[in-house]
Amino acid sequence: MAFSFHNTAGRSGASGTRGRRRGAEALSEINIIPLVDVVLVLLIIFMLTAHVMEFGMEINVPEVKSAKDSAEELPVVSISRNGNTFLNEKPVNINQIAAEISRRFKGQKAVYVRADRAAIFDPIAQVINTLNEAKLQIRVVTKPEDTSSRR
Repeated sequence: MAFSFHNTAGRSGASGTRGRRRGAEALSEINIIPLVDVVLVLLIIFMLTAHVMEFGMEINVPEVKSAKDSAEELPVVSISRNGNTFLNEKPVNINQIAAEISRRFKGQKAVYVRADRAAIFDPIAQVINTLNEAKLQIRVVTKPEDTSSRR
């Protein structure tokens, strides 16, 4: 912000009140060009990084004929193509999944299991067994089959 003072009256020591200048006005002008520059740079940064924030971890889940839509907020156990296990996109040991769920999500009775279609079955079976032993309800994440391309 730039402030400028303009004195429109001449200086006369006898005609004014002591300590004040007559006719001194504060003109405030906001320089908007730097503000617009910063906003445009931020807009470009957000446009470039928006797709990265939207897709955190890429797991290609299997397609089925009918998939049930669910909007519940539950913990998500993901199993990647190479068998790594994640709890809400943070790496977790297969043997510690139940303990981590009870520690992070107190009172949860259900969990989503999202496994890549190319993952080997052994880690998936281990995760399901661990969650069953912890008496957690397992909901498998799938996506609906695209039937429009087959016609």
